[in-house]
Amino acid sequence: MSASKAALHLGAVTLLVLTGSVAVAQDVTTRSETRHAETRQTELSASDIERARAWSLNETEWQRYKHLMQGIRGSVSPATLSPIEVLGIHARDEAERRQFAERWAIAMHEDAERILRFQRAYDEAAERLFPGQALINTRVLFGDTPRVDELRNSDRIILRVALDCPSCDAVVARALARIEDAAGIDIYIVGAGESQQAAIRTWAIARGIKPDWVRSRRVTLNIDDTDPDNARQSEPPPTLYVRRGERIERLAYAALK
Repeated sequence: MSASKAALHLGAVTLLVLTGSVAVAQDVTTRSETRHAETRQTELSASDIERARAWSLNETEWQRYKHLMQGIRGSVSPATLSPIEVLGIHARDEAERRQFAERWAIAMHEDAERILRFQRAYDEAAERLFPGQALINTRVLFGDTPRVDELRNSDRIILRVALDCPSCDAVVARALARIEDAAGIDIYIVGAGESQQAAIRTWAIARGIKPDWVRSRRVTLNIDDTDPDNARQSEPPPTLYVRRGERIERLAYAALK
């Protein structure tokens, strides 16, 4: 082989080696950048980690929840939708859906128990501090009272309903749809007793009354213990009123549209 051919061959080999080295270096760099990007993606802030633990979710589940809320779920659902509900709605198979449904059922049961315990403590405190005085005197809800045709954000809606009453359910649904337009809703269950607290809780959950509303007293659930023998109290549920300042007035159904 001539010297010129040998030099050319050596140059080609050197070029191949260098090209291969560059390719390997580029591949290593790409993999490193990919791993770094993945690391950044999976890193959670201290706040995120704390919230994930509060919902008993691991970091992978929390990342998926955050990703889902960046899509259509975050656009069409209220901010109060829980991470467990989001993950359950977007479950990838039946087993995962069942798992998150069970988690949510346990969370709701435990929260309902906390609410009921606080409600009992509140009732005891109210009776001890203000014996014989009801928060709202339902006896004034009967008879001729002025009718209000428009709802104000300072009003509290007052509903008298019964547990087994389809027409009551329609009024409750309309009132709950306007909860953001009022100061709150006070629901009085006609014909219920203290022994029916579990039935009242089941009734409230079935009609979409959120535990957060009850806990913050945006919605109160009360037993209507008015005297059934009083002729002025014979109006059957549902009845709809509003507390405006110190006055209680009849609220027109049209005001809830």
